[in-house]
Amino acid sequence: MIRLTIAIASVVLLIGCAGPRFDAGRTETVLPLHRAWVDGRQVEYITTDISDGAMAEAAGVNHVPRLRDAIAARPSVLERVYKFSQGEQISVFQSAPHPVGAANTDRSYSPLWRLVLVTRTRPHPGPELTSEEELLAAEEKGLVSLEVTDIVINCPITRAVGGGGLAGVR
Repeated sequence: MIRLTIAIASVVLLIGCAGPRFDAGRTETVLPLHRAWVDGRQVEYITTDISDGAMAEAAGVNHVPRLRDAIAARPSVLERVYKFSQGEQISVFQSAPHPVGAANTDRSYSPLWRLVLVTRTRPHPGPELTSEEELLAAEEKGLVSLEVTDIVINCPITRAVGGGGLAGVR
């Protein structure tokens, strides 16, 4: 009986020294984090799904052709994400939760984005564009062209840079 007690105590000690214990109810998935501009402030987001196969493969995310069906939904559940064709700057989102999390008051925010491709018409470097308003003004001045695509992306915003984030985001 004493040997059994010592064996059990040894196992408990070894488990305790092995590091954090696995809790089936609190597992994690680690995803690449990206940054984007919204109204002159940066936010962080993840991408999980894209309606375009080639883009999904390049990003390493789920190819979900049915996301394209959201384009015809009325009222629309889509916001716009402006992606620069040459990757010369981070994307610009049309909206973001304010604040990020359950207390969000921005009723226009949606994590489903219709991709608008931004191409500079003049050689880079141009000014960094940090809001939809700046992009539209740059288009009016002929500095950029905007091409609305039929690509839909699921990119939930997880944190405002320098601000709060979703529970568990670190």
